[in-house]
Amino acid sequence: MADNQYAFPTETLSLPSEGLLYPEDSPLRSGTIDVKYMTAKEEDILTSTNLIEKGLVIDKLLESVIADPKVKLDDLLIGDKNALMVGTRVLGYGKDYSVTINDPDTSLDVETSFDLTELKTNKLNKKLVKEGKNEFSFTLPTSKKEIVFKLLTHKDETDIANEVKAYQKLTKVTGISNELTTRFKKQIISVDGETDKLKIAEFVDNQFLALDTRKYREYVKSIQPDVNFDVEYESQLGELHTVSLPIGVGFFWPDV
Repeated sequence: MADNQYAFPTETLSLPSEGLLYPEDSPLRSGTIDVKYMTAKEEDILTSTNLIEKGLVIDKLLESVIADPKVKLDDLLIGDKNALMVGTRVLGYGKDYSVTINDPDTSLDVETSFDLTELKTNKLNKKLVKEGKNEFSFTLPTSKKEIVFKLLTHKDETDIANEVKAYQKLTKVTGISNELTTRFKKQIISVDGETDKLKIAEFVDNQFLALDTRKYREYVKSIQPDVNFDVEYESQLGELHTVSLPIGVGFFWPDV
């Protein structure tokens, strides 16, 4: 438990981005975030039927545990938000996370436990960073166009979800979701130096070749600072496998 200026006990968590992509005047620039220990107030949030039904319960919880009022959840990069989520879970309910895994060797559902403090972190390659700027470049292998893009924040993800939701009626008619293209339009800053949003949208809809989109997505994923949710699991036959840790209902409700 850290000594601090707050009127409640807090801990300091490290951010996968190390703060390198936030502006100089951002409190997140330090590469850390102060969080308060969960109390009955946070349990009220977790048991709020209204928030659960709206899918907002985790976001409201994370907003509540951020100690510094200058830090806004909206500003957090997705990888940093994931680190905040894991850290909050460990502080609130401990490091052991019990979950059901479908055993790769037997196809049986097996309950097992993982130590959340052993999750690795995918760090940012500092050589790619333009100091204090959330900007990266990638040359598309087929079209040879240069894409400048940003890593998405919580607010970006919320905006994408709201826009996709607004098109739900059209999606039901066409059977086609526009989530991927919406994400590209939110993420891409410029194409061959062109920053006009309408022209970027035109590029995404009509010129972004499938061969290039795949390589682009792979590159974005490879540089994303984040919590690595890949864990080692020993199967019922004693074989070691790497599996993706499922974040289910028991993550913040361990007694459910």
